[in-house]
Amino acid sequence: MSVNQTKDIKQFFFKKRWWVLTAVLLAFFTLWTAEFEQANTTSVLVSTLRHSTPLVLGAMCGLLCERSGVINIGIEGQMLMSAWGGFMVASASGSLLIGVFAGIGIGMMMGGVLAGISVGLRGDQIIAGTVINIAAIGITSFFFSLGRTLPSGKAQVIKLGPLADIPVAGRVLFSNKPITFLTLLMIPTLWFLLFRTKWGLRTRAVGEHPSAAETVGISVIGMRYFNVIIGGGIAGLAGAYLSLEAVGSFERGMTNGKGFVALAVMIFGRWNPIGAWGAALLFGYSSAIQTQFQFRDWLTNDPQFIGIIPFVVTIVVLAGFVGRARPPASIGQPYSRE
Repeated sequence: MSVNQTKDIKQFFFKKRWWVLTAVLLAFFTLWTAEFEQANTTSVLVSTLRHSTPLVLGAMCGLLCERSGVINIGIEGQMLMSAWGGFMVASASGSLLIGVFAGIGIGMMMGGVLAGISVGLRGDQIIAGTVINIAAIGITSFFFSLGRTLPSGKAQVIKLGPLADIPVAGRVLFSNKPITFLTLLMIPTLWFLLFRTKWGLRTRAVGEHPSAAETVGISVIGMRYFNVIIGGGIAGLAGAYLSLEAVGSFERGMTNGKGFVALAVMIFGRWNPIGAWGAALLFGYSSAIQTQFQFRDWLTNDPQFIGIIPFVVTIVVLAGFVGRARPPASIGQPYSRE
């Protein structure tokens, strides 16, 4: 190794020293909470990935909308409605696959409502998202019915052959449920589409300089409609994950703020699918640690403290990061052809 290469490596680690230190501390904390046992450590990592799945899906919904200039704070409502609708359809039809497609369809319909208000009618995007959240709570609570079950049970784990037998990594990466695997494929796919294709270039142009994009023949309104609806479908997939894969039933308010945490994940990830996944893993880790504390009967005298861990992490991250993250220039600004 040459002197210059050694110098470059030292400079890299110096610039990233806080990230390296954080990674080391998290690794030690994980081993400590798992009592330095491989099985327990693997369980924490598996739980981290599964808790992160709905968050990164919600973040991908948000970044699709916001990259094209539309604020979507209705992710929570889209996820909740899709969780309810997907479960009801799966319960009635006896097919989890049909339930997943129903959840995606409901998410897309709600995305269409958001696009119609925000893009078509040029309404206030914050209010539109708030209305969706409130409506979702009301509708799912009113039509919620006890006693419904999934005839086939919730989705089962798929093992990818010999890869699933690899210690630790096998259970974490190669032994998961269908939507989790699909999410892992969607992350690099969306990154490639967003930063390496004509559609991605147009999406980013519409979110940064819509007037300039219109002058070169890009339909700003059409792109925003398309992206918000597709984003709604991704949020719908997150909702279907909660009711059909993670829990296997529907409960009132089962999203439990995950749509709002997904917004923090999107910001922390700098509106980038890869960055959002990294942020989602951090928030998923905080939820996994919360579960580990409960399982170990630690801090049992203060259950409320354990319950707020993920949200404290959200506040701390946003307080230290949100001011340095630059959103798309035209985010939240209604557009009309002049």
